[in-house]
Amino acid sequence: MKVSIITAVLNAEDTIKDTINSILGQTYDNIEYIIVDGLSNDTTIEIIQGYGNKINKFVSEADSGLYDAMNKGISMATGDIIGILNSDDFYLNNNVIDQVVKVFEDKHVDSVFANLVYISSNDTSRVVRYFDSGQFKPSLLAYGLMPAHPTFFVKKNIYDKYGSFHIGLKNAADFELMARFMYTYKISYFYMERTIVKMRMGGTSTSIVSIWINNAEILKACKLNGIKTNIFKISFRYVYKIIGVLKRRTLRNEKIGRKS
Repeated sequence: MKVSIITAVLNAEDTIKDTINSILGQTYDNIEYIIVDGLSNDTTIEIIQGYGNKINKFVSEADSGLYDAMNKGISMATGDIIGILNSDDFYLNNNVIDQVVKVFEDKHVDSVFANLVYISSNDTSRVVRYFDSGQFKPSLLAYGLMPAHPTFFVKKNIYDKYGSFHIGLKNAADFELMARFMYTYKISYFYMERTIVKMRMGGTSTSIVSIWINNAEILKACKLNGIKTNIFKISFRYVYKIIGVLKRRTLRNEKIGRKS
């Protein structure tokens, strides 16, 4: 199976090397790496170009935001499976894609997801919060809960059938996409009981400024997909986040786990 991994980036000179190196260092040998840059004005473009043809496809042009850039990457992808890794995230180890592909081959599902940890932007060895995707089921979308998006791998034919990101949503298009795929169209999935991504705190999805917009957009995403909910249900996800801060579960002794 060919795996296409997409990174959308804008002015990430301090973190993009970690992202790129974590992909290029994967032991799986059939990876197509696509980077979509939104006309960065720092040294991001120079850093990316320094990797030469190790980056399979690279484009730098104006876009309408993060999800528009991701959509461009999806349209360029030729892999059987698509994964998205943001420019301030990186894979936990070099075997992640091998593990993901094995699940697709063994379980014959449309999608796979796993756990991630939020880490300090200043100290990538310090875990700030644990994101456990294992409790997910489509009914929990009504409570604003979804699997960790950077761990979410989907067959390309699912994007071809059901569409890509809704660029009218600036902060919660990943939520809407999962609601559409997993609730509306009921694609099959498998949960890997292991942590595969480290995400730096402070990105778009974790900024305090985005909280109110997120809530409104999640409500809109639910309405678009026929999910009955309200602001009180959506607020439940903050309880889940607090639990994640308290857990900070060790990364050791995790293994591929139960089927959903």
